[in-house]
Parts: sequence; structure tokens; C-alpha cells
Amino acid sequence: MASTSIQDGPAADKNAKPAAAPPQAAAADADRPHIETPNRGILFFAIMAAALLQILDTTIANVALPHMQASLGATSDSISWVLTSYIVASAIALPTTGWLSGRIGTRPLLLISVTAFIVFSALCGLSVSLTEIVLFRLGQGVAGAFIMPLSQSVMLDVTRPSQHGTAMMIWAMGIMAGPIAGPILGGYLTENFDWRWVFFVNVPVGLLALTLLVIHLPHWDKVKVRFDRVGFVLIAVAIGALQLLLDRGEQVDWFASGESWLYLALMLSCGWAAVAHLALARDPLFDRGLFRDRNLNVALVIIMVVGLCLFATLALLPPLLQTLLGYSVLETGMVMSPRGIGVLLCMPVSQFLVRKGVDTRLIVGGGFAVVGISMFEMANWSLEVDARHIILTGLLQGVGIGLTFLPLNTLAFATLPAKVRATASSLLNLSRSIGSSIGISVVVTLLARSVQINHMELAEKITPETLGSANLGALSRIEPMGPAAMQMIDGMINRQAAMIGYINDFWLMGVACFATLPLIMLIRPAKKAGDAPPADMGH
Repeated sequence: MASTSIQDGPAADKNAKPAAAPPQAAAADADRPHIETPNRGILFFAIMAAALLQILDTTIANVALPHMQASLGATSDSISWVLTSYIVASAIALPTTGWLSGRIGTRPLLLISVTAFIVFSALCGLSVSLTEIVLFRLGQGVAGAFIMPLSQSVMLDVTRPSQHGTAMMIWAMGIMAGPIAGPILGGYLTENFDWRWVFFVNVPVGLLALTLLVIHLPHWDKVKVRFDRVGFVLIAVAIGALQLLLDRGEQVDWFASGESWLYLALMLSCGWAAVAHLALARDPLFDRGLFRDRNLNVALVIIMVVGLCLFATLALLPPLLQTLLGYSVLETGMVMSPRGIGVLLCMPVSQFLVRKGVDTRLIVGGGFAVVGISMFEMANWSLEVDARHIILTGLLQGVGIGLTFLPLNTLAFATLPAKVRATASSLLNLSRSIGSSIGISVVVTLLARSVQINHMELAEKITPETLGSANLGALSRIEPMGPAAMQMIDGMINRQAAMIGYINDFWLMGVACFATLPLIMLIRPAKKAGDAPPADMGH
């Protein structure tokens, strides 16, 4: 229309070119939000409430696991399916976010996701068996998978580009309220009501968020996106088979069972086929160019280890604190919450250091080293560890994670064009989710195996000489004290064997952290220490 207005002027020159816009006007036009909305504050609140529910459910159920185990008749290793089913379902559904949002629209997809999340949360609370709650957690995970990336996308689209970094820092800090509130809220609800309320609490908060979103969420234009169905199915089957192998392996005696071999065959065949399809397909699920970016590839490995350490630790601590150390559910939540406080406090610090031009690799490396040190500190625990040490160790771990997350995203996106950032963000979320689910399964499996081995080794050392008893067999036959004394001895052996198992898991995670540190040196530094790109804080 600019050429028409020029020709309509009285002294118009037909060959004249439109005058360039003043630099100030061009800059102001470029700094407009992609979508204008009159009630941005209310919209932010609604988005944050929905996203907070999704991240809250990765931690709120942890402290209630021992109570769920007793109520549902589950074993100590099978109850972990309540956590891994949720994370795996989110990981599998995540790559479809871009295609679904383009096909049905961002607004409808977000509203459907929040609605489905509320429904499945209520069903989880009504579950009466392990099978039911695992199935409903799968549905909850699929529904929640779309909330995190869509909430990021909405906040970026309604915010000025110059304020993207600040908006994402606020979003990330708000999301980190989940790890703080989750253990405390879960402990309070389980202690004073019932474990089912850790799921029922999602209903009123979710309905409030849904109502506000229906009123204030703007409309986006649909964008037709091709979807690689073959690639998605291959990746989904490979991830699902790997998770089933890790979750079921201990129960079916690993590769002594044909079931484990079936899972392994599915994982290897579909994984290999997915890689081949990604390399050869015309429109693969993920842009092949992303995997040629060194920064992103290194970030994918590091974020996987971060997910492993963070969520595996959150899965291990509740049974350790409640079963071995005698903490109540509420006390467990209280001593676990400083981990989230450490994250919350250090995120602004990491953002400040990035803006000041500190080498981002040093920030990430320092933060990750702190996480590793906290793991080795936890590996020094014993059955006599006090609450103060548990709190300080959790706070230290939170500080390390808070220093790592935002700068790691800055480095991951530093060498990527803006048009592929959404796909890269989904890859980072996927990698973190896979690391989390695999980490939980591995540490729970190693714990169960370690307890068995340690129990046998410790029991071998229980002799008449070590007990100061002339005849251990005669002691066991003395009624009624003999059997009670032997049960007490066996209980002490079980506690010590379990504690050694937890220590082995913490050592493993500490070694994983320090083994990953050298990869940071392969990352190219960010050219500009400005606003960080969207943070990858998803499940």
C-alpha cells in the first residue's frame, strides 16, 4: 500500500522508491509482540497456573509413594511406575506438539490439554489398583506434554522480543515453585487427608486456570505442518520398549525371561530404524540440520544427565527418609523443599552472570560440578544422618541446577537460527524426559539388586563371635524372645543393606555428573550475552 500512497501525491514520481522508515519506527515495529492481548497479566497467571500443575505432578506424588505402595499392594520397584509412566508418556507425546498446534490451533490444543489433565488427575485419585493409576498417569502425562511447550510459546508470542529473556526467566522461576511446593504440599495432603489428594488438588486449580484461559487466551492462525508419522511411531516404540525393559527387568529376572528379550529386540530394531529414517526421509520428525549443531548435541547429553540426577534423586529420597530414617510424610516434604529454593535463588544469578559477559561454559560447568559434589556428599550419608545435613545437601544441589539450566539453554541456542528454536526446544525437553525416566528406573533397579546382594554379604558376617552368643541356633529357638531377637537382627541387616544401596545410587549419579563435565569444553561460547533464549524447563 505504500506505493499507492506515494503515487497519489501531487508531485509523485512513478519511478520513486518508497522512503525507508526511520530507524526508531523500524525498531519499534520489530519490537512488537507477535500476538497483541489486552489482559497480559491475567493471561500470564492462567498460563503459569496450568504449567505449574504439570511440573508439580512430577514431584508432588513422590512423598506419597510409600503410602500408595501400601494402599495399592505394589512392590517397592513397581510403585516407581507411577512416576515413570507419567514421564515416558510426556516424552513420547512431546514431538507431536508442533503438528497438533498447527493442525487444530494453539488455543484449542492448550484448552484440550488442560481439560484432559484435570480429568486424568481426578481419575488418578480414584484409582484402586496399580494398573489403574499407571494407565491414568499415562493419560495425564500425554495431556501435560503439550502444556509446557505451549505455555512457553504463548508467553513469547504475547511478549515484546526485547523482553523475551526476562519473560522466560520469570516463567522458569514460576515453574520452579513446583519442586518447592510439591514435596511440602504432597506431604501435608498425605499426612492430613489421604495420598489421593495429591491428585485431587489439581482439579480446583486446574478449573480456575481453564476458566481464565477460555476468557483471555487469544486466537492464533493455524499453520499447516507436515508430520512424520513413521518416525514418530518408531521413536515411541523404541522409548516405550526401553522403559518396559528397565521397569520389568528385575521382576522377570532380566534376560532369563523371553519378555526382556522381546523388549530389547523392539528397542534395538525400532531405534535403528528411527535413525535410518531420520537420515533418509524427506520430511523427518526432527530437522536433520539440528544434529549437525555441536552445541545442541552436547546440550542434549548434559540435559539428559541433569534430568537423571534431579528426578532420580527426588524418587529415591522419600522412601529413604520415611522407611529408613523414620520421617513423617510432612517432614519429608519439608527437608526436600530446599532443593527447589536453591534452584529458585540461583536462576537470577545465572542470568545476571550471562548478561555480564561471564563465559557461559564456566557457569554451566561450575553448576554441574556443584551437582556432582552434592551427590558425593549424599553418598557419605549413614543411618544417623541428621536433618540439617539433608537440607544443606539439597540446597547445594538446587544451587547447582539453578546455575546450570538457563546458561545451558543459552549455549544450546547460541548457534541455531531462530526458525528451528521450537524444534530444538522440544528435543531438549524430550532428552530431559528420557533421562528422567531412565534414571528413575535404573536407580530403583540398582537399589533392589544392591539390597539383595548387601543383605547376603552382611548376613554372612553374623556369627556367634560377632553377636557374642555361644550358640546362634539355640538363641533362635528360645521362646518367645528368640524369634523376636532374630527378627530384630534381620531388620537391622535390612536397614544397613538398604542404606548401602542408596549410597551406591548416589555415587553412580555423582560419577555421571563428573563424567559429563568434559563435554562442556566442546561447546562454542555464545557470541552475545544478552537475553537468554527460551528456557527448557519442561517435565
